[in-house]
Amino acid sequence: MKKELNWAVIGCGVIAGQMAEGLNEMGKSLFAVANRTHEKAVHFADKYGIKKVYDSIDDIFDDPAVDIIYITTPHNTHYRFMKKALESGKHILVEKAITLNSRELQEMISLSDEKGLLIGEAMTIWHMPLYKRLWDLVASGRLGRVQMITMNFGSFKEYDMSNRFFNMDLAGGALLDIGVYALSVVVSFMDELPDEVVSQWKPSPTGSDEMATILLKNRSGQMAAVALSMHSKQPKRAMISCEKAYIEIMEYPRAAKAVITDSLTGDRTVIEEGSTKKALIYEMQDMEEAILTGNTSVLRLKETAEVMSIMTRLRKDWGMKYPGEEW
Repeated sequence: MKKELNWAVIGCGVIAGQMAEGLNEMGKSLFAVANRTHEKAVHFADKYGIKKVYDSIDDIFDDPAVDIIYITTPHNTHYRFMKKALESGKHILVEKAITLNSRELQEMISLSDEKGLLIGEAMTIWHMPLYKRLWDLVASGRLGRVQMITMNFGSFKEYDMSNRFFNMDLAGGALLDIGVYALSVVVSFMDELPDEVVSQWKPSPTGSDEMATILLKNRSGQMAAVALSMHSKQPKRAMISCEKAYIEIMEYPRAAKAVITDSLTGDRTVIEEGSTKKALIYEMQDMEEAILTGNTSVLRLKETAEVMSIMTRLRKDWGMKYPGEEW
């Protein structure tokens, strides 16, 4: 098995830059870059010391030296890039939300299985050390069973309807952009997938989901409430209420700190694990571990699929379908 894996990236945005910096911190370097606009790719390569720039995005798939492709482009492009990458024998790490819907994701999982390749979602919740420690703590039973989870995430985005946050052609909306974080936390702390899901939503002027409130419950009685907005600020706050204590996590997408409050005594325990600045490093380390050791559990693809099933169900309930999307 090859020990030194070559990473390439599609896209030259903020996440791609953080990825390049993360690889440098890991003692590696980004092997190659591709972008829709070649000039931007050249500038990106100069900035981060990347030697190879492809003339077109399709060239990235044909390069036998590339082992893993990190797809950082808008949601609506993921499916076709994922398919090309897998058909070309590349492992893929894909920005959240990994696809538009469950049909696309299940098709890609089947293709990756057929090709013997790995798919990882660049979902920080799966990879931050803090969550790995909290999951172990909850599983130990010391806090009692998880009873209820409450999640908030609200951003104030100006009403620029061409912006990707509202643009339906770019799969804009709160659910795929920020709701995916909240639902990933919910799924990761519940004992089983919610089977009851009810919601309210408000469309933006483009028809994207501007705001939503979501209630979830599974067969064992665990419940969750999620509040999302793209046009009003909320704290990124998570609370996991257990029988004996509750866990509070602020700035939860890349959290490195949690506070646990004892339900009986009110005593507070602070848990700190990992570093917010290393979020992308943790993602890439888990991806490499899965490829090199075969420990695919670190990618949590099952949970990714569960979150996608909830989001697909919600948008079907709302009748919110993106242009050209096939459910």
